Amino acid sequence: MSIAKVRVGMIGYGLSGKVFHAPLLKANEGYEIVKVMTTREEEVEVDLPGVEIAYSAEEIFEDYTIDLVIICTPTESHYPLTRAALQSGKHVVVEKPFVVTSAEAKDLIELAREEELILSVFQNRRWDSDFLTLQECMSQGLLGEIHTYKAHFDRYRPEVKQRWKEHSLCGGGVLYDLGSHLIDQALTLFGIPLTVWADVQSQRAGSTAPDYFHIVFGYETGLRVELHAGSLVIQPGPKLEAHGLNGSFLKFGLDPQEEQLKAGMTPMDEKWGQEEEIHFAKVTTIVDPLSGEQETFPIPSIAGNYDRFYDEVYDAVIDGAALPVHPTEALEVIHAIELAIKSSNEKRVIQWFDEVEY
Repeated sequence: MSIAKVRVGMIGYGLSGKVFHAPLLKANEGYEIVKVMTTREEEVEVDLPGVEIAYSAEEIFEDYTIDLVIICTPTESHYPLTRAALQSGKHVVVEKPFVVTSAEAKDLIELAREEELILSVFQNRRWDSDFLTLQECMSQGLLGEIHTYKAHFDRYRPEVKQRWKEHSLCGGGVLYDLGSHLIDQALTLFGIPLTVWADVQSQRAGSTAPDYFHIVFGYETGLRVELHAGSLVIQPGPKLEAHGLNGSFLKFGLDPQEEQLKAGMTPMDEKWGQEEEIHFAKVTTIVDPLSGEQETFPIPSIAGNYDRFYDEVYDAVIDGAALPVHPTEALEVIHAIELAIKSSNEKRVIQWFDEVEY
């Protein structure tokens, strides 16, 4: 039985459009990509045979047959393109980070509400293998009440490349790029913090946008959340750490889905999102509280599933189901980034609820 198709227009066909969005959409029978605005015509012709090339965003906005616009362009263009798409009556998915400022985010959320249109942000790392596995451990109470959470996204990239992410002061740098992932995961796990403290720096020679950050969220319970990214880390430590009253969770290495997509694998492949046993997280628990005896064991990784994002977007468009990422959640991520910048500049702890305006 045939199903209703969501007709898609994509704006941008760089890394995110080519490697993430297009393959996930192609693997989902609920979507049909009909137009792509890009200068990379030859790549689109190879990857998406029969898909029309658009030479301006207006060609996509004015196409009445398009239901959903996906925006995969530099961050500073997200706001005007998303606004124009909503005004043209299209549902919109925006690549993260959502926008540059929380004021822009609030305006878009209100516009989408007024127009009764769907607006979501591609916070795909909610569906990372390690994050899903940690969530399951926490839901089972395996770790007990969490008091310390640490998430790192470290890389060794000593040379500043000539690309917008490493130079733009409007949404460029690792705080907006990698920070959007780490902040979204932390807020998903623990909710809004009471305080934010941050150190945001450019460590590499010639760097004009931040390439390092360290953020600490403080909570009323005493929980401390540490989020960190660096560009000069030759040997990274744990990617995720969660320490609770009953146990500790340590996970090294990155989710495999990005590399799988780059290699041409899709959600239709049998090994999609699966990690090898060598990469499983380790959990340590107290076996005997009196003696302090401990036990350490591997936790099989839950398979990552970025494809779930578009499954849920489809259900939202067709049936009015809940969004996988609500735009107010993406607003909170941008607000956290603004507070981190403010904290770093002013060298002080910021109170979230003294600053929040939404």
